[in-house]
Amino acid sequence: MFKPLHLVNSKPTGRPGNKTAGTRARLNAPAAAPALTRRQAVCAAASTAALVAAGLAGCSKNTNQTSASQEDSSKPATGSTFAFDTYCTFTVWGDDTALSQLSAACAHYDELFDLYSPSSDVARINAAQGAATAVDPDTAQLIALALEYCAQADGLFDITIGAVSTLWDFEKGVRPDDAAIADALQHVDWHGVEVDEESSTVRLTDPQAKLDLGGIAKGYIADRLCELLASKTKATAAVISLGGNIAFFGTKPDASTWNTGIRDPNDPGGSTVVGTAHVSGGSLVTSGLYERTFELDGTTYWHILDPRTGMPVQTDTASVTVACPSSTTADALSTTLFVAGSKNGGALADTHQDTAAYFIKLDGSHAESSRWQELTSFES
Repeated sequence: MFKPLHLVNSKPTGRPGNKTAGTRARLNAPAAAPALTRRQAVCAAASTAALVAAGLAGCSKNTNQTSASQEDSSKPATGSTFAFDTYCTFTVWGDDTALSQLSAACAHYDELFDLYSPSSDVARINAAQGAATAVDPDTAQLIALALEYCAQADGLFDITIGAVSTLWDFEKGVRPDDAAIADALQHVDWHGVEVDEESSTVRLTDPQAKLDLGGIAKGYIADRLCELLASKTKATAAVISLGGNIAFFGTKPDASTWNTGIRDPNDPGGSTVVGTAHVSGGSLVTSGLYERTFELDGTTYWHILDPRTGMPVQTDTASVTVACPSSTTADALSTTLFVAGSKNGGALADTHQDTAAYFIKLDGSHAESSRWQELTSFES
């Protein structure tokens, strides 16, 4: 049996829109790894201890990287950067120059989508008081996609949660009072978001509404980074890890599957995994309530908010991992399914093609959607 290599988990800030890191990647599958379809979901990571070192090094906006020998295509180049309030790591086969391109792209998207940066597209939309705002085409595309997921989620996912999420501070332990939450909830309604992709403008029909794209942005970015690798580099394979969002590009050099350990949310900060998924491509995203919490007057609050109440979601779930070909879909769904809970969430996952979910409950038990084993050959 192979020995696991563990990625260093990111430690995001207390901003409620961010996801927690919930996957641990392992490499070198057994020779008899089961055959999987190309659409199967994936979480992947490094093949050498150098990647672990790269994960530790990512403490600034600069990319830290280790280049592989150009004469040995089986060894990847690894790099890291800090963006989206998390450590982002890259493992690339076939083109060392891709590392700098990935880092630059992360900086670009960070500047566009950061809710708390006054110059970002999202912040400018929120400050426009109902006026149409010119934005980058990427921003318009992301918001248009996000609205599609809002429409499917029946109130469980709403990108105008920003009116409420900005009242909370999970780093400083600030809980807004009930009156403030009730007032902000009046401005949570995705129907009031107007996007014109042709002219790249976005308008909030409610001047007091606020966008928060934290529940979908990293998934969208992971998909765009994979497109960048395909169109602008000579990379043959790559692992992209943006905190709890992980995507795989191309084919692993030895053509074997990737082996991904799913972290035990009941072991906060630890290295315990509940099992291993054997997958070959796509994305795997985890949402959990165990990283960013605070306790106030004997009550524990966690960062995933219910758009219907403005409060931390009441759920039977400690974490949910979604496997899907699209990282954008996996990201939005992981938030939605967490709010839905394990029973309703499993049924919801089944409505999406080539998609599966694994729920770890607060009591330590687990539940899975009907295609989880089919898509991941999961071993507990």
